[in-house]
Amino acid sequence: MKLVNNASFQRMEAALYAAEARQRVISNNIANAETPNFKRSELVFEELIAKQLGNGEDKLKGSRTHEKHIAIGKGDLGLPTAKLVTDTSTAMNSTTNNNVDHDAEMALLAKNQLNYNFYVQQLNHDFTMMRIAITGAK
Repeated sequence: MKLVNNASFQRMEAALYAAEARQRVISNNIANAETPNFKRSELVFEELIAKQLGNGEDKLKGSRTHEKHIAIGKGDLGLPTAKLVTDTSTAMNSTTNNNVDHDAEMALLAKNQLNYNFYVQQLNHDFTMMRIAITGAK
């Protein structure tokens, strides 16, 4: 029986790990806001999932178990790993050649915290529903 090993749980777990890693990246950007020649980084995860899933045209997905099988849709949709991207094209402070905008990073930090809290609440809800299903009581 696959209670916590289903695709929905794996996506939520991957999103939780990405939010945790994004927290570290944003914190690093804020910590180095005054460091000369520092270039901000960001963690790209949701965009990679959206790109991998496409625009929703292929509703039917399949995976090939034999090389002579015909592929259905886009095939295996394993989750991508988060990608660290460094922005080297801009400069916020011309004296230090630094591109960290402290206010923007703080806003990203707050947004990421809200996302993280949502993921944790969703996982807690899923586990509560499983517990209720197993024990039959609240």
